[in-house]
Amino acid sequence: MLFSKSAVPFDQEKDIPPLDGKVILVTGCTNGLGKQSVLEYCRHSPKEVWLAARDPERARVAADEIRAQVPGAPIKLLEVDLESFDSIKAAAKKFMEESVRLDILLLNAGIMAPPPGLTRDGYEVQFGTNHMGHALLTKLLLPVLEKTAALPGADVRVVAVASYGHNRVPKEGILFDTLKTPAADIGPYQRYGQSKLANLLFIRQLAKEYPQFTAAVVHPGLVKTNLAGAATGSGFLISALWKVMQYSLTTVEDGVRNQLWASISKDVKSGEYYEPVGVAGKASVHGRNDEFAKRVWDWTEEELVKHGA
Repeated sequence: MLFSKSAVPFDQEKDIPPLDGKVILVTGCTNGLGKQSVLEYCRHSPKEVWLAARDPERARVAADEIRAQVPGAPIKLLEVDLESFDSIKAAAKKFMEESVRLDILLLNAGIMAPPPGLTRDGYEVQFGTNHMGHALLTKLLLPVLEKTAALPGADVRVVAVASYGHNRVPKEGILFDTLKTPAADIGPYQRYGQSKLANLLFIRQLAKEYPQFTAAVVHPGLVKTNLAGAATGSGFLISALWKVMQYSLTTVEDGVRNQLWASISKDVKSGEYYEPVGVAGKASVHGRNDEFAKRVWDWTEEELVKHGA
């Protein structure tokens, strides 16, 4: 995706301010946008950057590669599988035992178009991973986010990486009766779209529930990552088309700019969805619906309570 003519100029090397004393947590960091985000943050002297990932060995490799570019990068590893509530609870517990603040929570991890399936806790696998997993992690980290927001000069950010794919949903937006089934009938990209629309609506409502934070949701553009390459449920034609498109995709170094901008810019409006870089007003009709946002928030809360959150 080419950046809009109205895109905000942003150079991560020059425009990210010193991050002295700040603690940052990024999910999905073994490659792509998550790994690049950790690298860019580490270049600006934060106190800690928590590299959260499902595979501990791949996380260690990613951390070593980042330290090769930024010697002494203050990386801490956090094992978390967003398909498992037990794993998320353990990760949040470890984080809060070892860190007294959290300034930037970047919800970057995600999956796209796998075959139909369920998470370990019984949710459609894309909705469960992309939305429910991140919603639970955010909920469990709220005490440390609130504590940080109360500190003098604090600027707490919660940023979720969504997608333009939030437009590709059933006409109702989200079919709630499919969310605890494999939802095979609606196809892999509509399942993906439901999960990404939920990201938008969750952040929109989070901004209302917690005005002491700045919450934003971003589309990074069409970026050359392994996300679509891992779309094993999308069929041969889509997979082949994606391979052809690789030559016209944005690099990770460019694609990461929107989420970095959202995590530090003073121009971010809490609750907004941004296309790259910093372009507001592009959310779908469903993505701008406050009543629908509250419905998704309440549904999510009720489900998390059932699981002891």
